[in-house]
Amino acid sequence: MTSPSTLTRSAEQLHTAVRWTRAQWLLLMVVCTVLALDGLDVSMVGVALPSIGHELHLGTDSLQWIVSAYVLGYGSLLLLGGRLADLLGRRRIFLIALTVFAAASLLGGLVNDPTLLIATRFVKGLAAAFTAPTGFSIITTNFAEGRERNKALSIFTTFGASGFSLGLVVGGLMTSLSWRWTFLVSVPIAVAVVLLGMLFIPRDKPSTEESGHDVWGAVTLALGMLGLVYTLVSAPQKGWGSVATIAGFAISAAVLATFAVIENRVKHPLIRFGILREGWVARANLSAIGLFGSYLSFQFILTMYLQSVLGWSPLGMALALLPTGLLVATSAPFADRFIEKFGAPKLILTGLTSLGLGYVLFLRVGTSPNYVLDILPSVILLGIGFALAFPSINVQATAGIRDSEQGLAAGLIQTSTQVGAALVLAVTTAIVSGHDAGAGSTASAAAMLDQYRPGLVLSAAVAIAALLVAASPARRRRALAEQPAA
Repeated sequence: MTSPSTLTRSAEQLHTAVRWTRAQWLLLMVVCTVLALDGLDVSMVGVALPSIGHELHLGTDSLQWIVSAYVLGYGSLLLLGGRLADLLGRRRIFLIALTVFAAASLLGGLVNDPTLLIATRFVKGLAAAFTAPTGFSIITTNFAEGRERNKALSIFTTFGASGFSLGLVVGGLMTSLSWRWTFLVSVPIAVAVVLLGMLFIPRDKPSTEESGHDVWGAVTLALGMLGLVYTLVSAPQKGWGSVATIAGFAISAAVLATFAVIENRVKHPLIRFGILREGWVARANLSAIGLFGSYLSFQFILTMYLQSVLGWSPLGMALALLPTGLLVATSAPFADRFIEKFGAPKLILTGLTSLGLGYVLFLRVGTSPNYVLDILPSVILLGIGFALAFPSINVQATAGIRDSEQGLAAGLIQTSTQVGAALVLAVTTAIVSGHDAGAGSTASAAAMLDQYRPGLVLSAAVAIAALLVAASPARRRRALAEQPAA
């Protein structure tokens, strides 16, 4: 995969005007639309969860799999997806994977069996695991290194964030018709992009080099993460000390340990663990887990709270969260300028601070909240936090990494974002499921809120932990600088 450059070029490069051809703009819009569709799908279906649960008789622990199946499929094969695109041809892999995504979306909107529904979500995640890194690679091979590519990558990543944020609103609109439309609406968009991609994505030749592809590494990573998430979610029902739970953790740990052994022995590993010691890679990946994991879990809890506790309609909930989506979407065109002016590390710290504060403020909510006073401040803070931190983390994850491993660093941050989010969501679900509100339709709003509150606390704790991780290196440097000379 051709390496992306960072946003830390010379002043002369940074101030060179970017002029793209019509073909480049059309190409960029094709790949950006697909990434936005990936993000849209996660948040859009999240809004529909209460409606899906009501119609298909699913509990909280089962509903989270509709989200987790997608992000696990997405995260587990991201690194392999990029490798296979280089090996077999980017255009071919991109169009095939997008076609599979459209077919799984159509099937998901038509089925009534919960297991089959979750399976379609996993397949969609697998398809997205090929379109996302391949789209990234298509950009790096069609836009010149420097400010031109920087701007294209900034637009690309912020399209993903905007799709995720605006998916809340689209999901509310679709769910007001039927939850099935949150699946079906992706179908015509994906089909249209396949047709446009055939026209505007340049043909490329598969690599003739023996670059290798770590299939067993990808398989063990996917199985280990699936086992770990399943064990976490099922533990409240089976018992944390039960044989099934202990065995589930042990088997998952053994599979993940096997993955680590494979990565240290194969010629072309999915992850070269030594890269975690370079630059900001480890801190950026942990920050990404904290950012997206806390936000995805918060959205899951917030959806259940607003619709199940307060009785809001899906559309009403979507409109309540509209400021978050608008803040992320409107900031997208300026993300590269913010990073250029203030630096990615400062924006990461500011964004995570805003995110954590938003979660903490939301802990005040009760069963009869005032939207302007109790909900809107958190919604605005979360929008600011996500808009500042998400593109900055993606940029900083590849800062200071040599060109030959830029693709690895970029794939690693995407994998951490998705797989880490699935783990945080699984823990959140386990905590919520362990605080049963009791049966009955009037299982009082206060009891239901008490059931969800530990999940809200966890979201805040995860975001604050990510902030401490991102800030700790700066603190250590200041402490060393302040020490008196020997």
